[in-house]
Amino acid sequence: MRILGVIPARGGSKRFPRKNIVPFLGRPAIVATIDAARESGVFTRWVVSTEDEEIRAVARNAGAEIDRRPSRLSTDAATIAEVALELLDREEAAGRCYEAICVLYATAVLRDAADIRATCELLSPGTCDFAQAVCRYEHYAHQALQLQAGAFLFPMWPEVADLRSSELPTLVCGNGSTYAATVPAFRAERTFLGPRMRGYEMPRWKSVDLDYPDDLALAEFYATKMSVKNFSAA
Repeated sequence: MRILGVIPARGGSKRFPRKNIVPFLGRPAIVATIDAARESGVFTRWVVSTEDEEIRAVARNAGAEIDRRPSRLSTDAATIAEVALELLDREEAAGRCYEAICVLYATAVLRDAADIRATCELLSPGTCDFAQAVCRYEHYAHQALQLQAGAFLFPMWPEVADLRSSELPTLVCGNGSTYAATVPAFRAERTFLGPRMRGYEMPRWKSVDLDYPDDLALAEFYATKMSVKNFSAA
């Protein structure tokens, strides 16, 4: 299957500034995903999509091919689906067509090549058109509480809030690392959360995403504690 890989790495981030290239055990964070993409061996072509000069330089130095993201898709309002669809259009115009597309978030620093391969291998046109890496919820999802005006808490789903977890089906969530789809289905749905979707389950420790500065310390702890190959000697 011809697969296009995309590592989106926008320069702006309000919650964790410069998170895509923050130092992670001696290297810019994005390098972990660049190495995993290269080692996975599943991509016909893979690129780092960014508008940021510093990220471009870091990614190029790590051996990645760079796609210059249009400025209109570099704002907080732009979605990754829009970025991927626009890139697919330009690739097709250049004579490069693909059967599937896979987005790899640069801040998923513990996801490795095997996880990428396993997620992409779930795709089967017409049978499974969407796939993503998932993990179990850290807390019981059905007991979620919503914070309303006046700081009062209310059950999000009161009809199931008092049930035991054994009375519910297994609940998982996307871990923010890896999303794949067949191109026709992705074009039709314009989202990575389409029908006929399967999940590749990753352990919680590999699912740390650098959304906040505190996540960096947690990821570094796990990388050291679990002797992650890419970082044990860094």
